[in-house]
Amino acid sequence: MKKLVVALAFISALGACRKDKDDEAKVDARIPVKVTIAQMQSISETIGGIGTVTARPGFVASLTAPAQARVLRIAVSQGQPVVRGQALVLLDPLPFQTASQGAQASLNAAQRAYDRAQRLVAAGIAPRKDLEQAATDLALARGAASTAQRTQALSTLRSPLDGSVTRLNAILGSFVDANQQLVEVTDTRALDLILTTTPANAAKIHNGALVRLAAGQSASGEALGSGSVASVSALVDSASRGVAIKVRAPSTLRPLRVGETFFGEIAVGTHAAVTVPVEALVPEGDQFKVFVVDASGIAHARPVTVGARTGALAEIKSGLSAGEKVVTYGAYGVEDSAKVIVGK
Repeated sequence: MKKLVVALAFISALGACRKDKDDEAKVDARIPVKVTIAQMQSISETIGGIGTVTARPGFVASLTAPAQARVLRIAVSQGQPVVRGQALVLLDPLPFQTASQGAQASLNAAQRAYDRAQRLVAAGIAPRKDLEQAATDLALARGAASTAQRTQALSTLRSPLDGSVTRLNAILGSFVDANQQLVEVTDTRALDLILTTTPANAAKIHNGALVRLAAGQSASGEALGSGSVASVSALVDSASRGVAIKVRAPSTLRPLRVGETFFGEIAVGTHAAVTVPVEALVPEGDQFKVFVVDASGIAHARPVTVGARTGALAEIKSGLSAGEKVVTYGAYGVEDSAKVIVGK
């Protein structure tokens, strides 16, 4: 009986010991994190915006059909480089030739009528008003013949400038109407990059400011190089309520295409500020917070106001002081007043 009591006492003591160790482990549980020190340093303020590559006025040509005709041949494709004078689209020349021949026949007849009226007036047989009418008819016939010749020449649409085919609406074998757009050519060396920002941001932007360019709709897209602000519109668009910023980029890392979407980061100034790495920011609704680690290894949630950002740093306008220790790696797994252990 004594042996049984001793055994039960031993088991009870062992269980209590294990429980104490488990409780101690729970009390001492710490979350591994990495930290950094908030620093006062210079930060470049940038304003980002999405824009579109457009053709610069005066460097784009839209070619239309001179009259109703059938598309006989298409000599280029969209995106193809072309040179001044190169044939782009050929229309069926027969109706143009017929019109030109008819206009020339009318001109010949008007010339004969004028010559006859001139002789009759000189002989005193016809009144002078007949000669004046013949002269008017001759002038009209000359104009019609000249127009028909120019129209016949335009049956072959040729590029008026060096550039690239940026739009091709012509369909082989189809009939087109007069003034219907068939092809567009743009000098791709003269492009404008137009992005839109808010009126408040536009007030901070000045001509000549550096603009970093990336393809797509974010700064993480393909790098395109850089440009500079050419002008800031004085008007607010009634639909978007935005202000247009015109950017010029004489040289880019690759050729840009009309209609291409890009993202621009405009440098608007440099100032001293409290900064932390962007990975220290934890979203909370539409605001942010950081976790500040005290001397006891306790992480405290601290709401902050974020200002300018660069690729790696964020300005903290309020809520944090220089020299305070903030969590970077592991911040999303930390809760307020949690114990943390700082790793290397």
